[in-house]
Amino acid sequence: LLLAVHDTQQQGFVATLNQAFAATQSPLLGYMAQDAFAGRNWLALALQKLQSQTGAALLGFNDGKWQGQLASFGLARRDWISKVYTDAFFFQGYHSHFADAELTLVARQQGVYAYEPQSVLVEVDWQKDQAAVNDADRRLFATRKKTGFGNRVSDPQWLNFIS
Repeated sequence: LLLAVHDTQQQGFVATLNQAFAATQSPLLGYMAQDAFAGRNWLALALQKLQSQTGAALLGFNDGKWQGQLASFGLARRDWISKVYTDAFFFQGYHSHFADAELTLVARQQGVYAYEPQSVLVEVDWQKDQAAVNDADRRLFATRKKTGFGNRVSDPQWLNFIS
C-alpha cells in the first residue's frame, strides 16, 4: 500500500511527514518531495536492499545529487525511527530543510544506513540549487550539531560531514 500525503495546510514538509507517521502503522515509511521522478523498479530495489543488508534501517535513494551520501529521499523502518525520535519521524523543530541530513547522520553513526544506487528517485526541480534554504532550519541544524543531535552522533566523521 502506498499512501501519498499532500501538505494542503502548508505546515511544512517535516510537520506533514510527522503527522503521517503518527497516523499510520506501516513497518516502513518513505519520504520524498512532490516533484520526485522514480526510476524503473525504484521501490522494489529499495525494499530488497533494506531487507538484505543486515541491520539496515534507513535507505537513501539515488537522488542524482548526493551519490548516496545523504538520504534526501529515503525509506526507513518504523521500529528504528521510533527509537530515534520516539513519536516523530523527523526532529520536530525543522520546517523543510536539514531534517533528512540529521536523520542520515544518526543512521550513519549507528551503522544502519543503506544505499542502493540502482534505486533512483530524483527531484526534478532544476531551480532548487538556486533557491534559498530555510534560514531557521540552517540555524537549528548548526545548534543541534553542537550537541551531537541530542547526543545521537559523536563520531567527528559524521559531525563534520555536513556544515
